[in-house]
Amino acid sequence: NGKKAALVINYDDAIDEHLDNAAPVLDSLGLKATFYVTAFSQSVQKRLNEWKKLPLKGHELGNHTLFHPCVGKMPGREWVSNENDLGNYTVQRIENEIRMTNLFLQSLDGKTKRTFAFTCGDMKVADSVFMNGMKKDVVAARAVRHEMHQLSEVDLYNIDCYAVNNESFEEMKQWVDQAIETNSLLVILFHGVGGGNPANVSIHNHRKILTYIKQKQNEIWIAPMITVAEYIRNEQK
Repeated sequence: NGKKAALVINYDDAIDEHLDNAAPVLDSLGLKATFYVTAFSQSVQKRLNEWKKLPLKGHELGNHTLFHPCVGKMPGREWVSNENDLGNYTVQRIENEIRMTNLFLQSLDGKTKRTFAFTCGDMKVADSVFMNGMKKDVVAARAVRHEMHQLSEVDLYNIDCYAVNNESFEEMKQWVDQAIETNSLLVILFHGVGGGNPANVSIHNHRKILTYIKQKQNEIWIAPMITVAEYIRNEQK
């Protein structure tokens, strides 16, 4: 779109801090983000009307599954319950739950085109890559590897991102500068914003990096994932 780089801002898991600490800053700066919603999260259950308002302000509601299943039998995954262990799923079950979440999100924003984010970056049920059967249901899917690529090299069903885990403003700024220098797509993923998740960013650094991104908008195309993914799909034809 005539810019040096593209940048997508993501928030995963649908937690209260996204409504309280992230959305107001985005709106004050005029930035549009993608919120990957786990449909049965506590925040969605308690504050549904507030989640419905996000798309009215230009933000995307993305699919982050119904129950946030992850592969449990891995180091550091003790928090994964048996019922939400992707290792206990069938491919049909995860497909059904993703499609159900699409339908739920459509009831919130009226939209039928949706992007998806892999929970914990897990892409397989047993040995099956479940996204292979979902490409008619989602426009693109985001993973969690810390990489950035030029648009011609982006795999729309395995989009990389830089997940924030208590980085400083200077560290996040380097990602933005690198994207500009290499003419790449940068996806920045936030979980906790001033709390809510161990993978956190302070409220101060969150505001500071978003302000820096806003200042660079003459060089960076900033848009929700669905907008960027559809652009890339047309460019790659």
